[in-house]
Amino acid sequence: MTGATDSVRVVVVWVPDFPVLACGAQDGVPVAVVHRGAVVACSASARAAGVRRHMRLPTAQARCPGLRVVERDLAAEVRLFEQVVHRVEAEVVPRLEVIRPGLLAAPARGAARYWGGEPQLSVRLVGTVAELGLPARAGIADSTFVAALAARRGDGVVVPADGDAAFLSPYPVGVLGVPRLAELLKQLGIRTVGDFARLPAGRVAERLGTEGIGAHRVARGGSARPVSVRTAVQDHTVQRLFEAAEEQLDAVVFVALALADELHERLAAAGVVCGRVEAAVETADGRILTRIFRHEGRLSSRAVAERVRGVLAAWSETGLLDAGDGEPGIRRLALRPDGIAPDTGSQGAFDGERDTPVEVERAAARVQAVLGHRAVARIVEAGGRGPGDRIRLVPVGDIPDDGAGASGGTWQGLLPAPHPAAVYPVRRPARLTGADGAPVGVAGRLELSAEPAFLSVDGRRPAGVNGWAGPWPVLERWWARDGGRRIARMQVTTDDGHAWLLLVDRSRWWVEAHYG
Repeated sequence: MTGATDSVRVVVVWVPDFPVLACGAQDGVPVAVVHRGAVVACSASARAAGVRRHMRLPTAQARCPGLRVVERDLAAEVRLFEQVVHRVEAEVVPRLEVIRPGLLAAPARGAARYWGGEPQLSVRLVGTVAELGLPARAGIADSTFVAALAARRGDGVVVPADGDAAFLSPYPVGVLGVPRLAELLKQLGIRTVGDFARLPAGRVAERLGTEGIGAHRVARGGSARPVSVRTAVQDHTVQRLFEAAEEQLDAVVFVALALADELHERLAAAGVVCGRVEAAVETADGRILTRIFRHEGRLSSRAVAERVRGVLAAWSETGLLDAGDGEPGIRRLALRPDGIAPDTGSQGAFDGERDTPVEVERAAARVQAVLGHRAVARIVEAGGRGPGDRIRLVPVGDIPDDGAGASGGTWQGLLPAPHPAAVYPVRRPARLTGADGAPVGVAGRLELSAEPAFLSVDGRRPAGVNGWAGPWPVLERWWARDGGRRIARMQVTTDDGHAWLLLVDRSRWWVEAHYG
């Protein structure tokens, strides 16, 4: 049979700034949610100050000095958005697709007939999400891509049938999501989607290749994906039956990781990719719960498993996994690919997430097979107050435990941004003195005994102090008789052009990190 395309009407619901809402930010506070040193979302007040998505963190902080920086917590986003998905499925449309937390899509034709028309469907969806205290916008078009743009333009925008191309025409070519192609088109004097759409398809295929063909199809109002290949989708479904009902969610997540690996191998062997993955869980009492994720060939196996983890946690918190009087646990987990298409590279209509490129994962697996599983690790941000506490090494292929990603929580004494460029594994001895040469001390109320004037590191010649901030106290495990720690940190700049992070412990100064 031939797989479905986006030829039907589609409604998209978008919750603006969803990562900011998921971190619990207060209204009016400039907030930036960051991942790997770049802004992935920001609040309206931060945008007003000049902060933008994809901006590097130092640039964002320079534009908005009072910016509150929060590390992205994808699991929290999945849990919060699962409430939206559950409510929308129960009250408005019976089946939908989660593109990413904060953005969902659903077939619009049948739902619009039920609710009295497409504008009425949009109003119903926005109102349903608003009941959960979240702002939302809805857009309807012939394709998911254009419906998402319509939702971003304003609430309740309905693009007429066969009107996708006209709607896209005035947009800049960069909206097509292919940066290299957009740059080339600009160099050729083609700046709008409409200009690009008017080019002959044959000339586009000849000069711009597969990437250009897909973008040109979108520009003309078609689907971002090629026509689906003839394939039996069920042939690629992977599943695992548990001998006994599994009650530990972490065990189910590790099975999801193995299933995702198997699914990707099957798709690669067939030369295809999938646009979506449906995760299905069968409980011990016979209920089946499903959730659809946008995939577009971009999610690594670990990222798929993390999606499953977030959904399972949300279902558990909302009681959907409770067995009542029946047998508890999960009997079966299945991953079913949907939207099968030839593997022609990135499908590129939406921002995807791929934490580790597949080539790197495969190379790491080969090294691990020779040197051991822990021989190849990746850096994961973790919870902690000091710079050394906030980094953990996790073997490639492993899913970080809950502690490894707890960087978004509230940590009393957390070192403020910007973060140091180098953290020393072993503290370097230092001497911080006042103008009279006497050591600077820190009193119980965080009062300095003298204003810092000179800093010596590793016994070298002292440099003059021309700026400092702090001290910030850290009191950890205060209840432990032998394991407690009471320290204070300071940031110090010297007249030789260096910036240091100092730590005072039992009246002795140490260099913990270097800013540059």
